[in-house]
Amino acid sequence: MTSDFQSLLQDLYSLQRLGIKTGLEHTHQLLDVCNNPHKRLKFIHLAGTNGKGSTATFIDSILRVSGLKIGLYTSPHLLRFNERIRVNGIPISDEKIVEFMQVFSVDIHRIESTFFETTSAMAFWYFEQEKVDIAVIETGLGGRLDSTNVITPEMVVITPVSMDHRELLGNDLKTVAKEKAGIIKENILVISSQQEAPVQEIFVQKAAEMDAQLMLVELPDKCTVSTEGTVFQQCGSKYQLSLIGEHQAQNAMLAIAVINHFSEDISENHIRIGLKNAVWPGRFQVLSHDPYIIYDVAHNEDGIRTLLKTVKKIFKKRPIGLCALKEDKDLELIANTIRSHFEKLYVIDDEKELLMNSKVLSSNLNKQGVKAVPLKQIKDFAPCLHDGHPGIIFGSHYIAEPIFKHFQFSFDSGMI
Repeated sequence: MTSDFQSLLQDLYSLQRLGIKTGLEHTHQLLDVCNNPHKRLKFIHLAGTNGKGSTATFIDSILRVSGLKIGLYTSPHLLRFNERIRVNGIPISDEKIVEFMQVFSVDIHRIESTFFETTSAMAFWYFEQEKVDIAVIETGLGGRLDSTNVITPEMVVITPVSMDHRELLGNDLKTVAKEKAGIIKENILVISSQQEAPVQEIFVQKAAEMDAQLMLVELPDKCTVSTEGTVFQQCGSKYQLSLIGEHQAQNAMLAIAVINHFSEDISENHIRIGLKNAVWPGRFQVLSHDPYIIYDVAHNEDGIRTLLKTVKKIFKKRPIGLCALKEDKDLELIANTIRSHFEKLYVIDDEKELLMNSKVLSSNLNKQGVKAVPLKQIKDFAPCLHDGHPGIIFGSHYIAEPIFKHFQFSFDSGMI
């Protein structure tokens, strides 16, 4: 089975060479072959720039506590492909991935389905087999032409929208917002975080076009953040999160609104327990307490700004950073965000060459007025920390494996 799995997983990854296609035609064709499992499932559909995964995890955790069987589809993964597709927290097994690829491989290649189109079809196929009560689905990129947008959800959820993937989604905030708004369906409730004015304008307009009710979720009344987690209050109720940051309290508020509109049978206690239980690795994750070292997958302007805001809330001294970035990131925007916020900044790449070469990244950041020094390995970072400055590792999912290995965090195929 292991050799079958590795071979078929390589076959799946090879579909990445087809890139990202715009349009839902291939997804519909592949789902036809799979007997259209998405037509027999209930969904909650999420889009946004940052916070989709955390919000989806909060929703998933609360629904599970209430006794429902929940499918969760997120991307990208940190260590194993299986993480993307989960039922009640447990990732899809190697055997099920092999089964899907063996049954549908000929059609996948005939249709020329991309990696994400194939993965989305696999998720819907698996969730139907597992007879989930509802599936929580995160868009991969954008919304309107994302392969998950073949579904008709019970409700649509939109996290904060900002600039990212400009080469695919557009060069201004309104254009990006239009892409995200593409998941809004006729007569279906839309629950959104507070948005910047141009984004909100697009959502109001799109909701009116689709005769969909739009609900904007308020910020928490009060929020306290520490390295132990986040505590926030709303209308006299107090909630605790293991996830760290005011932005996580905002994501949790969005999840609470979703739950309250999804079912009257889910109690306040279910919500409290579900929020506290929710775990989402790689999001302001404390790897070490002495010295403090944090890992966060923030990789765009808004995500990194939020990360730095959380660092400032918790620590008195400026952080020492270690950054890794993919080639497609907008370095000018990122440089403007991180400039003068770090005591010192190091950069790193990866053995699989999925990230920008550290010397190239260092040179490019230096040109933008951000001094950055290349490091060879994760283990070289801790010795760079001094005088109580916290260490912040950020910029990519692709360095999760060496980070977790070095800091001895177990991250296996069990429940997440």
